[in-house]
Amino acid sequence: MAFLQLDKTALAHNFKQLNKLFAEQGKEWGVVTKLLCGHRPYLEEVLHLKPQVVFDSRLSNLRMVRSIDPKVRTAYIKPTPPSLIPHILEYADITFNTELKTIHALNEEAEKQGKVHEVVIMIEMGDLREGVMREDLLDFYKQVFDLKNIEIIGIGTNLNCLNGIMPSEDKLIQLSLYSQLIEARFERKLKWLTAGTSVVFPLLPAGMLPAGINHFRIGETLFFGNDIVRHEPIEGMRQDIFTLEAEVLEVQEKPSAPSGIIGTNVAGKIPSYTLMDQAKTSFRALLDVGLLDIDDGDIQPMIPGLSVEGASSDMIVIDLGKNETGINVGDTIPFRINYMGALRLLNSNYIDKTIVG
Repeated sequence: MAFLQLDKTALAHNFKQLNKLFAEQGKEWGVVTKLLCGHRPYLEEVLHLKPQVVFDSRLSNLRMVRSIDPKVRTAYIKPTPPSLIPHILEYADITFNTELKTIHALNEEAEKQGKVHEVVIMIEMGDLREGVMREDLLDFYKQVFDLKNIEIIGIGTNLNCLNGIMPSEDKLIQLSLYSQLIEARFERKLKWLTAGTSVVFPLLPAGMLPAGINHFRIGETLFFGNDIVRHEPIEGMRQDIFTLEAEVLEVQEKPSAPSGIIGTNVAGKIPSYTLMDQAKTSFRALLDVGLLDIDDGDIQPMIPGLSVEGASSDMIVIDLGKNETGINVGDTIPFRINYMGALRLLNSNYIDKTIVG
């Protein structure tokens, strides 16, 4: 068996650290929970910490959030599918949108449901994923700001999500200026200027964030405690919220190179070996987890001296070297995992999820 473990003490620690920093800087923030894939026990741990807003990109996840805490403020953070509008209005207080047709449809449905729905307009700032083109923003806002059942509460952007475009002080100053233009032209105050994501977060303690950026949506920084720009731990935060434990199915001393004609493996790769490898041997462990659950490049053994050799659909092979730690069949090997690794594990029905701390 293999299981994913969440340390709730580490989670609470990182949440408190972020809460303190944002409060000191006068910024609002909420937790992006899409990583958790609607897993109820893990969501319960997050909601126990009382986030200001819960952000997610899946309707089923927001439905689970609301079943745990009907009063928590929620936001759907990708452009709203028109076919889901009645259901999204049931589970999301806020949506992030880029299409006039969609916002008008939200307004009509909100009127039917007897509510005022909050909307954030997303702006294209160069990464070429979602967003209204900058030159169209004022005209776009003009056509939606006075809808009876829609309240435009802010503008925002996403960077680094598709083409790796990094946030910069210059880009965020531009975004802040668009907010000022809207407020001056239409005499309306925008509550949120929400450009703060985990990739933007490092600019805040560095003092490089324009003052107008007043709202953050944080997922990866909370759950992994890392500066995802410099790829290093953030001082004072923990990196051990998630751990993968995988059971050992086999331990054998084997040659370091395969024998026979080498072709493409199940992962679409062609392994390469040297003549020197054919003369070597090492102990190898076969683990009860595979590519169906996680990419072998997204894990790192926590026991020194171990390395990931490769993977097939249901098993991963670990090189134990001389096996000086005495790993045996039935033992479990712990792994550090990155964001994409955790996402795939949480989305796998074959991986148990546990809580410690």
